[in-house]
Amino acid sequence: MTSQVRRAVIVLSAVVVPILMFTTFFGFGIRLNLTPSYPLGLWRIVPLDRPIATGDLVFICPPDNAAFSQAHERGYVRRGLCSGWLSPLIKTVVALPGQLVVVDVGITIDGSVLAHSDIRRTDAEGRALSSWSGGIVPAGYLFLHSTFAGSYDSRYFGPIPASGVLGLARPVLTVAP
Repeated sequence: MTSQVRRAVIVLSAVVVPILMFTTFFGFGIRLNLTPSYPLGLWRIVPLDRPIATGDLVFICPPDNAAFSQAHERGYVRRGLCSGWLSPLIKTVVALPGQLVVVDVGITIDGSVLAHSDIRRTDAEGRALSSWSGGIVPAGYLFLHSTFAGSYDSRYFGPIPASGVLGLARPVLTVAP
């Protein structure tokens, strides 16, 4: 094998192998989480064969709106294949349609305090954060949460459409942040 052929094989391998790995992982619902809201690493999207329930850990596409445009600009949400080229979120469903969410210094759902739900007034860089005003979760929407203190979740953007749920989130190979 000549050195030119050897170089061509190396370059082609450096391009083709990652593309094959990406398409294989993507086809099996494997996603890479690089945010600290949940453990870093590989996760799998498992299709739902039942209605969404409180406590479900889900992959969900955020809506393409002003709140998520700002979230992307600030680095809270990454680029991905959801609408608006946003990355899916991994969050726990904590309130379903019809449930009352009260936002104060923390979150209360139907009178029960949600653990680890303190509201922050600024992000890690000192920029102002607005919290959702609270209210009844509308039909077709979900209120999402992460126990990670710096999580950008429904405390700040409110309920989001359940139609964005891609499936349940299951860790494959992860490490705690």
